Amino acid sequence: MATWTQADIDKLKGAIASGVRSVTYDGGKDGKRTIEYQDLDAMRALLAEMVRQVAAPATSRLASFSKGFDPPFTLGNGGGFNDGSGNDG
Repeated sequence: MATWTQADIDKLKGAIASGVRSVTYDGGKDGKRTIEYQDLDAMRALLAEMVRQVAAPATSRLASFSKGFDPPFTLGNGGGFNDGSGNDG
């Protein structure tokens, strides 16, 4: 599966608008790749796929960090421990 860019989308849209069936994209051998499409339907199908790929959010992993140890309980108002049970002290 190719990785498409907004520039590729713009080139294909321009070709569709002008009636040209051959488009040269960046990449491939010598930094360019030329594709000649069979018909307008093939161009429109690829354009739809390009737009989906470019619009899709990138898959990434998120990491979370902590400043340190979070105790399972906190100090209550009376100086005792509050463990969430309602029995402060």
